[in-house]
This record gives sequence, structure tokens and C-alpha cells, in this order.
Amino acid sequence: MIELPDLPLPGHGETRRRLQTLIDIARVDLVHARLAEGHADAVAIRAELGAPPVAAGQRWGVWAAAPDSVKASRTADGWQLDGDRPWCSGAAWCTHALVTAVADDGPRLFAVRADAGTPRDGTWPAVGMAGSDSRTVRFTAAPAEPVGGPGDYVGRPGFWHGGVGVAACWYGGALGVADTLYAATRTSPHVLAHLGAVDVALGAARAVLDAAADEIDADPERDAFALALRVRATVERAATEVLDRVGRALGAGPLCRDERHARRVADLTVYLRQSHAEADLEQLGKLAAERGPAW
Repeated sequence: MIELPDLPLPGHGETRRRLQTLIDIARVDLVHARLAEGHADAVAIRAELGAPPVAAGQRWGVWAAAPDSVKASRTADGWQLDGDRPWCSGAAWCTHALVTAVADDGPRLFAVRADAGTPRDGTWPAVGMAGSDSRTVRFTAAPAEPVGGPGDYVGRPGFWHGGVGVAACWYGGALGVADTLYAATRTSPHVLAHLGAVDVALGAARAVLDAAADEIDADPERDAFALALRVRATVERAATEVLDRVGRALGAGPLCRDERHARRVADLTVYLRQSHAEADLEQLGKLAAERGPAW
């Protein structure tokens, strides 16, 4: 059973606590964290765009990948959605979802009941993050309620606050992988060297996450695009180093004989690819070139 924590909204003075809760969940179970983060992001989006609060017992997702894949059209009864949306985490678990779609007046965000769409079998043959059930969902004349106006989903300040929340989940997943190394018998100087490097990487990533939380709380209306890209790149690099060094330090043993560790490694490897890697670094480099040194 996936429990959904009641998280403080980002930018309201307790963003560190919000991120810490996601970190704690991800350290134990990245699938749980992925679904909890999506629900928490939906709650924050609805609050920021003036939609009614999420009702008790509802489980929300944010299905916004491949934004041009779903079309929105007006009917006599309101709005409807048509098209196939990939990467819908919690396809059969969510009761509701926020879905991006292209309308005649531009890109929009809509709230839908999850059962208005049909998860397509065979579209999530994953090993890592298999439990997230991120199947493609097909919408056919699905009733939908607009949330905000054209362009509001991406244009709002909190869009990139959500991106920092994803990085917190990556960080928690890296802690879970690193826990196996911390618990191992450390008799080799090479294992100790890997442990030291992991400690440095995780400490640096944590400092960046904490600083980002404080910046978001200090100025929640600020454009957080560059901040989020920097945080995500830092955490991704740290998590990738943890995966590599734990494997090199401990060999194949934990991957073959420790089911929980092997699942964490597989889940984190897939989850990290939610990053756009060099494409995000390119965007950050453009911003750095425009503004000059930031430090």
C-alpha cells in the first residue's frame, strides 16, 4: 500500500521538510517515492493555479511527458482529450491525473479521472521502476477540466520547484544504494577509498539541495530554471558516482544476492534517466554564458 504524505507546499517556508520527506521515502523505495512525488507535485500545481484542493482518498499523477501527444478540444459539454500519453506513472494506481494537451489556444493543463483513459498493455516492459506502472494511457473523448489557462503549467514559478523535488528522490535513491556500502565489511583500502568518495559526493549533493530549498523559500516567485537545472545535474552526477563506486567496491555479490539492493540499483538507474543529461547541461551553459560567472 502506497502511503501519501501530507507535504508542505514548496516556497511556503518548509521546502527543506518537503524535500526531506521525499528523500526518506526514496531511500527505502524509489517506486513509492515516484508515485508520492507525482501526487505531491499535482497538489502543489493545483494550489498554484487556483484549482480546488485534492480530496481525501484521491491519488493524483502528473502525466506531462510528450506534451504534443494529446489534443484537447471543446465540446458542447466542456473539454475532451484524445491521444496516447506515454510515461504515465501510476497508470492503474492513480484515481486522477493532471494531463498536458494541445488546444486551439495553445498548450493547456487538464484534470481528468484516471479511469477516463485506458492503460495500454505491453507499453511498460521495464525492469527498473517496473512497479511504477508507467504505461501509455489512451484517451478517447475523455472529459477534462482545465486547470489554469494556456501556458500556465510551464509558465508558473513552481514548475521548476517540482524539478527540484524529483532530484530529492534521486538523492534518496542514491542514499539507499550507498547504505549497502556503509553496511559492508570494509577491510580493503580500496573499499575505504570508494566509501570516502561516496561520502563526498552525497555531502555535496545534500548541500546543493538544502541551499535550493532555502532559495525557493526566500523568493518563491523567482525564476528557478537555472537553479533547478544546477541541482538536478549535481544530484544526477552524485547518484551516478554512487552507483559506480558501490558496484566497484562490492563487486557482483550484492547485485546477485541482495534482492533489495539489486532492485534499488535498477530503479535508480532508470529514474535518473528522467534527467535530460547533456541537453540540460547545454541549457545551463547558455544561461551561464549570458549572465557571466554566478559565484
